[in-house]
Amino acid sequence: MAFCGKCGTKIEDGVKFCPGCGASTAVPTQNNTQNNIGAAPVYTAPVVPGSPGQADIKDAQDNKVMAVLAYFGPLVLIPIFAAKNSKFARYHSNQGLVLFIACIAYSIAYSILSAIILAISWRLYFIVSILGFVGIAFTVWAVLGIINACKGEMKPLPFIGSITILK
Repeated sequence: MAFCGKCGTKIEDGVKFCPGCGASTAVPTQNNTQNNIGAAPVYTAPVVPGSPGQADIKDAQDNKVMAVLAYFGPLVLIPIFAAKNSKFARYHSNQGLVLFIACIAYSIAYSILSAIILAISWRLYFIVSILGFVGIAFTVWAVLGIINACKGEMKPLPFIGSITILK
């Protein structure tokens, strides 16, 4: 089974041009490189199904929207329930769910800690302000996850990417 290297459309055997984007599917050889200039490489699915970090290109293209939704807080529930059979959407749903839970835990801890610090003295407010900047990391991680989902990649997020909640 082959896919176009440019647009990801499934290509039947013996087809010279991609039916989706019209790119040539001819693979350049060492002896015949000048005749195939501009030819899109043909993508072949990985030999080992389910290898980590690999998504079927068709699955990734069909479920990019669901994968992106996973990084918008409570909207993570949409891909969890709507794209149960997609390995790609499931991976990003797990990443988004872990990010959402970590963000909620940080918010609760930040609220409690800031209340304690401000109860001690209002002059310690600079500590609360510094702790507030840590919250920017969650936005950065969400953007990284969205970029990975748009690229069709299954890369883990920094620090929290190794946690698995959804199988």
